[in-house]
Amino acid sequence: MQAKGLIFHEIGGTETHVHIAVTIPPTLLISDWIGKVKGASSHYVNHELVNRKDLDWQTGYGVVSFGTKDLEWVLKYIRNQKEHHKKGTTVERLEKSTHEDES
Repeated sequence: MQAKGLIFHEIGGTETHVHIAVTIPPTLLISDWIGKVKGASSHYVNHELVNRKDLDWQTGYGVVSFGTKDLEWVLKYIRNQKEHHKKGTTVERLEKSTHEDES
């Protein structure tokens, strides 16, 4: 998803969720952008790649704001996300979603 001032830094995931490190300009509503990412990606996977409903996003999402000083460790965490889950070294702050908070 492209938007003026949007910068992708890293994307990674496990079988159950995705982490994206992105700089989002203040003029862009995060909820709108997340909705477009979910919609476009599920349409692409379900209609262009597999021609069946294979990708179904959860209701919620999590957003963590961090400064430039923390960018490198966040990128490293995303790159090694599967290992963190395997070893049990996940960072709770980076793993929460609004869907989990609603339970």
